[in-house]
Amino acid sequence: MIACPIFEVFYGGARGGGKTDGMLGDWLDHSATYGEAAVGVFFRRTYKQLSEVIARSHQLFPKIGAVWNGERAEWKMPDVGRGSARLLFRHLERDQDAENYQGHNYTRVYIEEATNFPSAAPINKLRATVRSTSPGIRCGMRLTGNPGGPGHAWVKRRYIDPNPAGYETLIEEFENPWTHEKIKMERVFIPAKLIDNQLLMKNQPMYIAQLQQAGSKQLVDAWLLGQWDMIAGAFFTEFFPDKHILPAGTMGAIPSHSMCFRAMDWGFAKPFSVGWYVVADGSWSTPDGRRIPEGALVKVREWYGCTGIPNEGTRLDANVVGRGIRAVDQELANVNGLRVRLGVADPAIFQRDGGPSIAEAMASTGVTWSRADNKREPGWQQVRRRLNGEDGVPLLYFLETCDDTIRTLPILQHDSSMAKNEDLDTEGEDHAADELRYACMSRPWAVKARSGDDLRFPKLPGQMTFNELLALNTKRRIQSEVDSIGV
Repeated sequence: MIACPIFEVFYGGARGGGKTDGMLGDWLDHSATYGEAAVGVFFRRTYKQLSEVIARSHQLFPKIGAVWNGERAEWKMPDVGRGSARLLFRHLERDQDAENYQGHNYTRVYIEEATNFPSAAPINKLRATVRSTSPGIRCGMRLTGNPGGPGHAWVKRRYIDPNPAGYETLIEEFENPWTHEKIKMERVFIPAKLIDNQLLMKNQPMYIAQLQQAGSKQLVDAWLLGQWDMIAGAFFTEFFPDKHILPAGTMGAIPSHSMCFRAMDWGFAKPFSVGWYVVADGSWSTPDGRRIPEGALVKVREWYGCTGIPNEGTRLDANVVGRGIRAVDQELANVNGLRVRLGVADPAIFQRDGGPSIAEAMASTGVTWSRADNKREPGWQQVRRRLNGEDGVPLLYFLETCDDTIRTLPILQHDSSMAKNEDLDTEGEDHAADELRYACMSRPWAVKARSGDDLRFPKLPGQMTFNELLALNTKRRIQSEVDSIGV
């Protein structure tokens, strides 16, 4: 990684791969080569995370005579005959904080734990600061990260997906708008592997066992092997592609009389997500022979308003989106015989802010919505129950054409705060999940009582709908009154 001459390097994967030491080592090499012409900046998302990196630098840099300025959070490197290089430490709590660095010049920009950044936007802005007025300086950007985190999707798409094995240079071409010459930019993914960190393996041979005891198989594979398809801390551990994804040909098996409805999570700067669902009646099977049980929800179509960059919305007007939704409704009716009976959407679309609401704008195109039940934790419970289903048979499915639902659902993370540990991290790309939650809450499903169950309490309170809880409470109150008068 240190020897790599490419402009943009992502070094990441397994825990214990030596990522922080790699970044600090890269700076030592760069600053020793260019002296005072070298100016670096080290970013992390929060100050608490940054303090860990600063502490590690204090174990290393004083040994070579570097001087720390605590007020400026800056190292002044020793003069090696070319003047003294400088390394700054900064944190970016919010994406817009990156705007404070526009106009700055850095020969090295380091982004530690890039997957902690929900969006690539601040990093894209910082890329413009990687430059030097001195000739002959090899400038560059270096990033690190582990699988998981709110930024998993964009990091995986930019650095891992083009070549999961790593080491292969990806070249992008851009055109100079004045000279029209082609400009090439290079980036590369270098896997960080635990087995390559020989010092850690020697000094702490039990570290592998520690990681293997960390939790689920997904977590262990992500931390130990650096597998980007296995998500550490995944919110929906109940989702399995082989169980929940159906072939596209399933559409032809769905009876035209099936109940069909849609759900929507609105977005403008962020993506919007619209899903069309069919309620199975238990009479049909998929082309690969799976019978879809009665009451199951099948997501047969989606429209995800994304630019192609993860978590970046298309900024389409509500009227335009409404016309697009109307076109899909008509296509389902004309081609598949499915008539959309109703739609549920985020209640926020009914709010007026100095003009017609989003719901009103869409109604003018012939697309109407009802307010979705927006309760979060009960909604996630409904999604989980349907993913689990009964007797190992799911009650929630997705056609393989629902690309963005299938892409984003497995990578969503638990909220890290103790106050919301049953919620997901809303900084992630959660728009398709929110829309799915609205759909499941519109048709709540509860575990059926089986023979041998105590029929006085056929379900746990968390498995009941509101009406069932109300009925049970009324029944208990009446029984208590009856008992009190001795009848």
